Order: sequence, then structure tokens, then C-alpha cells
Amino acid sequence: MRLSGLATLLAMAAPAAAQQGNLVSAEPVAQTLAGMQAWKIRYLSRDDRGVQQTLTGMVIAPREAVPRTARKVIAWTHGTWGTADQCTPSRSPRFFAATPALDAVRQGYVVVAPDYPGLGEPGPHPYLVGPVTGRSVIDAVKAARAIPGASAGGDYAVWGESQGGHAALWTGQMQAADGAGLRLVGVAAGAPPTDLAANLRGASNATYRAFLTAMTVDSWSQYHGVPLRIGRARTPGIIQRIARNCITVDKGPKLGTMLGILALRQDLAKVDLGSTPPWSSYAAANSTSPVSRVPVLFAQTQGDPLVAPAVTRAFARRMCSNRVRVKWIDLPGKDHATTAKQSATDTIAWIGQRFAGVQAPNDCGRF
Repeated sequence: MRLSGLATLLAMAAPAAAQQGNLVSAEPVAQTLAGMQAWKIRYLSRDDRGVQQTLTGMVIAPREAVPRTARKVIAWTHGTWGTADQCTPSRSPRFFAATPALDAVRQGYVVVAPDYPGLGEPGPHPYLVGPVTGRSVIDAVKAARAIPGASAGGDYAVWGESQGGHAALWTGQMQAADGAGLRLVGVAAGAPPTDLAANLRGASNATYRAFLTAMTVDSWSQYHGVPLRIGRARTPGIIQRIARNCITVDKGPKLGTMLGILALRQDLAKVDLGSTPPWSSYAAANSTSPVSRVPVLFAQTQGDPLVAPAVTRAFARRMCSNRVRVKWIDLPGKDHATTAKQSATDTIAWIGQRFAGVQAPNDCGRF
């Protein structure tokens, strides 16, 4: 049966419409910070099995006339908000207050902030699963270019903290394979998990370590379809309950959550995911590479209780051995969640120099 002219055009357009990085929708946000405009976006990507998925995020741009030349883009990769759908950053009233990268919008940049797979759309959230997360960031940057009012160009940097630092490093790794049409100029990572096995065993705070382990194995169990067998008989049930909680830096955890974490501290005290199958294989596969085609910035507090500074330093030194130009920012104190906020001024300045084509500073041999 022959197709009509219109049907033929629609059939020809269908494959193009399904390409990853295509913008599905952009809904203007009514209330933003002064001088900014924003859109909640839905866009196409694919998972590490090649299955197409629709993802969500935010695009924020200066509220001013569209410039003659496209704006430079910073992809903000958020830290851990949680692995449950109700923890989706773009849905939260705290989004603007909790996104340090928005300081860059006041300097003329577009900020693209993906939610990551499984947050904002159906499906499990692949927590610390590198390839699919990195691809979701690249595709969000591509999608932002289709919003006329944003005037986002193809030159971008990626900046994230904690889980988002891991995502930023993986975005750099995925650029060559998935970043056609884009030019990545630099990667900024605040307190990033790098060697996941070492990170999961090296956190100095036992409570943080138990919570991180719970979210990680719950996510990997769902995403990879493997039984959640770890610790004692009671442990999987506690992990599943705790994993439904979102992270809030301005509120303490509920009593029930604290009791669950105390129980997990006992149950997981002698568990090493790096030597426990199948978790060890996932930890190895999703650890970051010390090879990079672009300069990399690291920022971390000297006493970070969740991501061990010694692990990050060892990874950064491996990058130096691979002739990557590394900028290292030592921050005071023992906090983890404010790494990006503390280093925002220096990080945005470093990103600006990458866009300007200035040779990146190199701290190798000094940290």
C-alpha cells in the first residue's frame, strides 16, 4: 500500500524525531531568581542498553535580549538528592536555592541541569552508573540548543559535586562517543566519587557510609535486575526503606530513618562492596577513568567525611601521570555538601578561562 504525501513525510520525519538529544518540550517556569528565565524540559536520550528514554531537567538563561552569538553553556550535574522519583531536583521548590551553578547565569552563561535517568520519568535511577548518566548530560545540552530564548551554543563545560562530580567526569568520558556537535572545554568536579570501591569503604563517617551504601546497592539491584542480598536477613528491607528518603541539607533525618541507618551501620560494618559480587563488578565498571581530553578541576574539603580526600587525590595524581592539566582547590573544614558553593567563584572563573582559550593552570606535583 502506498503512503499519501503527508504520511510519507511523517514517516520520513519519525526517525529524526526520535534521535537522542532532541527536545520534546520546554515549559517556561513562572518564578525564577531575579534576572533569570528558566524552562522545565523533557528530552530524548538512551540508556546503556540502547533503549530510548525521555528524561527531564532545567535550562536557565539570563533574562535579557537574545545575543548575536550563542551563549556558552555550563552543564550542572547535581549531587545526591535521592534515588526515589519524589527526589527529582527540577520538581523541587528548593531547586534555585540549592544550585550553586546559577551564579554563572548572572555572568551570561546558560546553565543546563539534567535530573538524570529515573528522576522525573519512570524507571529506576541508575545511581553512580557512569555511562548512562554522562550520556543524559550530553543529551540535555543538545536539547537546550532548541530553546530560542536560551540561545545556548555548542561550547560547554560540565561542573558537578559529589554524585554530580562523578557524573561530570563521566560526561567527559562520554563526549567523544555521544557529543557530536558539541565542544567540551573543561570538567569541574567537586568531591567526586572516582574509585567507587575505595570510596564506599573509605568514608570516615560510618553513618554517611551506611547511607551511601544503601542507596547504591538498592539502585544497582533495581537497575541491573539482581537480588538485593547483602548483610543480614533484615538488611535488604532496611535498605529499601531508607532508599525512599530524599536528601535535605537543611533538615535532620526522621527518627525512623536514623534508627534504620544505625542498624545498617551494624549490618554493613564488615561488608566491602569492592570484594562482594555482584556489587564489585558494578563498582569497577562505573569507576571513572584517569584519562581526559580536556583540563579537569577538583575541589574538596580537607576533612570530607563522605568522599575520602585521599582517594580523590590519588585519582587526580593518576590524571597527572596521563598528562592531564589538573587544577586542585583545597577547601577548609570537614563539610561535603557545600563543596561547590565554597568553590563557586574560583570554579566559574576557571571555566571562563577555558571558554576564552587560555591555557589551563596545572597543579600537578603540588598536591
